[in-house]
Amino acid sequence: MKTRREFFKSAAALGVLGATGLPLRATAETPAPIPAASDDRRYWVSVTEKIARPVLGNLAQRTLRKNLPIEAAPGAQPPRETCTYLEAFGRLLYGISPWLALENLSGDEAKLQQEFIKLTQAALDSATDPKSPDFLNYSEGSQPLVDSAFLAQGIVRAQNVLWEPLESRVKKQVIDALKASRQIHKPAPTSNNWVMFAATVEAALLEFGEPTLAIRLEGCVNRMLGWYCGDGAYGDGEFFHFDYYNSFVIQPMLLDVLGVLLKHDAAFAAAHKTVLQRAKRFAEIQERLIAPDGTFPSIGRSTTYRFGAFQTLALVALNHELPAHVKPAQVRSALTAVIRKMAEAPGTFDAKGWLQIGFCGHQPALGESYISTGSLYLCSAGLLPLGLPPGDEFWSAPAAKWTSQKLWSGENLPADHAINDTRKVEVPALNR
Repeated sequence: MKTRREFFKSAAALGVLGATGLPLRATAETPAPIPAASDDRRYWVSVTEKIARPVLGNLAQRTLRKNLPIEAAPGAQPPRETCTYLEAFGRLLYGISPWLALENLSGDEAKLQQEFIKLTQAALDSATDPKSPDFLNYSEGSQPLVDSAFLAQGIVRAQNVLWEPLESRVKKQVIDALKASRQIHKPAPTSNNWVMFAATVEAALLEFGEPTLAIRLEGCVNRMLGWYCGDGAYGDGEFFHFDYYNSFVIQPMLLDVLGVLLKHDAAFAAAHKTVLQRAKRFAEIQERLIAPDGTFPSIGRSTTYRFGAFQTLALVALNHELPAHVKPAQVRSALTAVIRKMAEAPGTFDAKGWLQIGFCGHQPALGESYISTGSLYLCSAGLLPLGLPPGDEFWSAPAAKWTSQKLWSGENLPADHAINDTRKVEVPALNR
């Protein structure tokens, strides 16, 4: 492919950037061809651009507050204009940062990536500069703790482009913003998945050379580990919730926080190994939830985060930690089918390209009291495998059937089994 224009013209033919905004559908007489692996990657990149450009472009120009529309349920609490802008930026960055960090891309994808790196660096300055019209809220109310954590982890996932090159002034702004979130839930959240937001902020500060608070780092990690239920799943607090928060928040943040702690102290190796084993089992379950046609159950709250529901599966694939019998190509094929179903549903985006509330299209009734436009950008967490190079098996292997396709077409597969893991795990104190 010779030009960037041709690159995205090809992506448009896959259904995302076409003039009508409608999916390309095969007729009953003409079965849809199986896409080449390279087509899958082009498609994912085109979806990434469509989701990310309005947020990054506006924030880099300091016009996000001016231009981001706020769709929310009537009477949403708190008023979503206090937090929706940080939601959009933090959650977007959380998902696309491994792609931004990837080195040695070429051609039109590399040009787009370099453009987005520059936009994101400018957006980090805009979002943390107290003099900026787009200076975001990191401390007022409760919600900013959540999205300070998403922002922090996005930077940690791409330090080579989103931390090391920053001016010292911008680094200080970012650190000040993250520290401001400590005012929320003093001394630390205690009752649900929010413990991981506090821990994630502290883990980022640790990476940035700042002192950390044990009660918000090791203490919060131990709270989460104490809620393990079995077979790879954690409770959201004392009780298990049948929703996707093991993937939206709990498992990925446990893996990432313990990964940071392990870098700084080998004493965290045992806990990290156990958490990884559980995440691999949970990823295996997630892959089996994807139906032959790319649909999956809408269960529990926050389903408007769309394909972000598969972040644990995406992160385990990104880290090359899939169970041996779950092949990267089948995960890519399954996730591509999910992304297509959701990204191409009419109403997913408004006329100006902003996400709208819904699971499959525009479904405002799914907008719970804490959901607004910015919240929806957590869908980007499903795009984490773009951080793997095009030559990686995840992208280069031919398309493959995923588990439900195999089973529903009559393949003779071994039975699925739970993992026998009932051990109690605690992390030690960090050697400060």
